[in-house]
Amino acid sequence: MRYSWLGGTVALVCALSGPAEAFIPSASSVVAAHRPVAAASSVAALQVAQQVLARGDHGQRPFAVVDKQAALILVFQADGVLVGSSSVLLGRALGDESAPGVGQRTQNGALRDSDRTTPAGRFRSEPGRNLTGEAIIWLDYDSALAIHRLRNDPTRDRRALQLASADSRDRRVSAGCVVVPEAFYDSVVQRLLGHSRGMVYVMPENGAWQNNWPGLRADNDG
Repeated sequence: MRYSWLGGTVALVCALSGPAEAFIPSASSVVAAHRPVAAASSVAALQVAQQVLARGDHGQRPFAVVDKQAALILVFQADGVLVGSSSVLLGRALGDESAPGVGQRTQNGALRDSDRTTPAGRFRSEPGRNLTGEAIIWLDYDSALAIHRLRNDPTRDRRALQLASADSRDRRVSAGCVVVPEAFYDSVVQRLLGHSRGMVYVMPENGAWQNNWPGLRADNDG
């Protein structure tokens, strides 16, 4: 598995220079310091996080950034500390939008191949449970979009291998949800996002993320 968290194989911790200044190390320093851990190397996700913190867009809540192109997630404390990162499984179908009616078709077990996208967007996350009682992090309830653990079902062994693949294309296999390893969910996702609302930024795979969130552009300073 490609993941890291505090107390795990590699700790990705950002220094704080003061109570009001959360600091994220530069993307180049993270990549250089932790090159063996592929999940640490999303330069684009770190850029998003830097702008989120600079503008206070997360509302002082814990937040996560999902890089769809790299199939990675980075999870941050409200003060900007990068607690952990992991490879993820994402929607099998390419695209940045949710298909109309996908939530109802998910409940009915009638998903079409084109429904299986992971939509890009800025989501106010909320902990909850699905219809089977599994603890998950809702991103968009109406579209049945959530972050959840790798499930213990007949596909588990194959999906565990896909999660461990160095090729992000191998990790495009979910029905649309963001799927993470069980240990990472319990140690990072549940701890940071599983007790209250947070923010989750799912980066687009088509076009630049700055086009989705112009308010977070580095050149948008007044």
